[in-house]
Amino acid sequence: MEAKEISKAVIKRLPRYYRYLGELMEENVERISSNDLSKKMHVTASQIRQDLNNFGGFGQQGYGYNVRYLYTEIGKILGLDTVHPMIILGAGNLGQALANYVDFEKRGFKLVGIFDVNPVLEGIAVRGIEIQMLSDLPLFLKENEVEIAILTLPKNKAKEMAKILIDNGIKAIWNFAHTDLDAPEDVIVENVHLSESLMALSYNLSQYRNEHKENKEKKSKRTAACLAEGFTGDRAAVLH
Repeated sequence: MEAKEISKAVIKRLPRYYRYLGELMEENVERISSNDLSKKMHVTASQIRQDLNNFGGFGQQGYGYNVRYLYTEIGKILGLDTVHPMIILGAGNLGQALANYVDFEKRGFKLVGIFDVNPVLEGIAVRGIEIQMLSDLPLFLKENEVEIAILTLPKNKAKEMAKILIDNGIKAIWNFAHTDLDAPEDVIVENVHLSESLMALSYNLSQYRNEHKENKEKKSKRTAACLAEGFTGDRAAVLH
């Protein structure tokens, strides 16, 4: 397939396709049309076809998509058909929660090391992996082929640690520190801001409340107008 530029919006939707197709496989669904898939994903059937056409299409007219085949192919596109060794820097609550998330390994992400600066945590095992000190990190990186580093460190430590990671050959950083990281072009950084996601949720909740309040006020005004014109009971209810 000829190399082509894929939009970030399409790339962000691929994990959703993968997740929903996995659920369909668990339900023993063998094939699905773009229309039925669109109902599950709340994306138009046309958008689904356009997205998948970026990678060759995968569907057959009159048949739809073979669920298992499409699941496997999207997994390959996402790079989930290979093992990605990764480490966690910061063994606090978030770091340990990520270390205990077993679905990572099902997707090919293998945790090989956990690091922290707190000597109290040294030697404590999380899912069989002992927490090491950050001072041991450079040697560990030289002796192990680590692809991905997960940062759950405080903001003031993240940039310093990112430099150490990059200097030691790390090419992918999943950053949970509350700061955006600058990196060379050959290093991929995915910044995750949990508070921003929560604020977006707060905004949508506020919008919903405002719309609900406005609709309620409109109904009250319509009812008042009906009553003022002499309508009562059922007739007012019908009009509002």
